[in-house]
Amino acid sequence: MSRLVLWNVDLTLVDVSILTREAYADAFRQVTGRPLVKLTQHNGRPDSEIIFETLAINDIVAEDAHLPRFLDALAEAFAARRGRLAREGRMMRGAAETLRAVGGLGGTVQSVLTGTIRSNAVHKLKAFKLDRYVDFEVGGYGEEVYPKATLLQVAQGRARQKYGAAFDGTNTVLIGDSARDVQAAKIAGASMVAVATGRSLPAELREAGADVVLPDLSDPSAVVAAVESLTTPVHSA
Repeated sequence: MSRLVLWNVDLTLVDVSILTREAYADAFRQVTGRPLVKLTQHNGRPDSEIIFETLAINDIVAEDAHLPRFLDALAEAFAARRGRLAREGRMMRGAAETLRAVGGLGGTVQSVLTGTIRSNAVHKLKAFKLDRYVDFEVGGYGEEVYPKATLLQVAQGRARQKYGAAFDGTNTVLIGDSARDVQAAKIAGASMVAVATGRSLPAELREAGADVVLPDLSDPSAVVAAVESLTTPVHSA
């Protein structure tokens, strides 16, 4: 039996926003030779999109080489700060307990669907010992230039290839904190459990179409019940 649970990272499982802003500033200076003046809001968007918008609002004309250079610089800048993540960031309330509880559902594969680039997503979860609960190989990440809904389907394909099971809208759940996460799940045909731990209000999450809206992850049993009610696990191929 198999079901796929994909987790957003930032403001759903962890909050390391201060260090993320520092890393963006370092990467911007390295790539452009100028100080970062303005950084656009993340709000559930992928790093690839944030990078181009950040260049634009700082009056930098984007070129083809900017994205790969910025991604490399961002990975380097964030890795340099990985020792500070647990001290200066925080794990969201109930994150570890909920990941463990959802992972205890029979045949459940957990991974991430995040706007963060893969290396940084790994650093963020490792800092709080959350990496043990997720399979990073089948996730979707911010360096991949796809809309988030398409990235969800890419993650399903990766999970299908690795685990030999058909992952589709009947057995896939996205758990995240933003209205953009909800929209991505709906477009991709997956179920959505939204937690109001980010910048989107509960009413916004409901209006966007979330199947279940919870205040946070402090009640693992509520998340488990939601995942169970929204999925129909299937037998491996």
